[in-house]
Amino acid sequence: MNGTTKGKLWIVSTPIGNLEDITVRALRILKEVPFILAEDTRRTSNLLKKLGIENKKLISFNVQNQNRRLHQVLSLLNTGNDMALVSDAGTPVISDPGNKLILECQKLKIDIDIAPGPSAVTSAVALSGFPGTHFVFLGFLPRGKNRRRLFRKISKGLYGEALIVFFESALRLKESLREWLEIVEDRECFIARELTKIHQELIRGYISEILESFPEQLKGEITVVVSGNASKSAEIR
Repeated sequence: MNGTTKGKLWIVSTPIGNLEDITVRALRILKEVPFILAEDTRRTSNLLKKLGIENKKLISFNVQNQNRRLHQVLSLLNTGNDMALVSDAGTPVISDPGNKLILECQKLKIDIDIAPGPSAVTSAVALSGFPGTHFVFLGFLPRGKNRRRLFRKISKGLYGEALIVFFESALRLKESLREWLEIVEDRECFIARELTKIHQELIRGYISEILESFPEQLKGEITVVVSGNASKSAEIR
């Protein structure tokens, strides 16, 4: 720590399931920084133990508390403390908190860098077999009326030929696919469940086919890739 030199914020990707996916660079940074900003300190503490990393000061930094913690984190960075930002799994900020902190660091001229690595989004696109040149990531789908409103826009040509990638909970996936089929159309779809984990499951087919054989109970983290629509314009009125 140096009281006159500002610290550095590292955006560090962590495994989405398989521990072996941690990068050499990420390991080095997590060992070197004195502070780690964690979406869930318990999960990150467990990860660090598995990686053999000890004596780290973990600071909870998530959607619920990021505004309250922002001043504390910026103060630590301003007084010379390096730190790493991690999410529960994958690359931080992608459908996770962190962008406000990064914007403030940019304003304060605090150095920011990234140790890139695993991402459920790009992993699912690569595994899907669809062309990965043009895709749109929606994060977690909205619920209820907002989801139906989104699907109506897609049915009118929103996103055009681009693949549509989103996260969905196992409990809501069947309902979301049914609504898609009802409002949009039957498209080819790829579902990746528990990516890189022991019970990884990959399903591809038309949405109607997937719904016909949908399991009674579905568990785990799910990423969905839906083919684009080449027949409709992306212009929305």
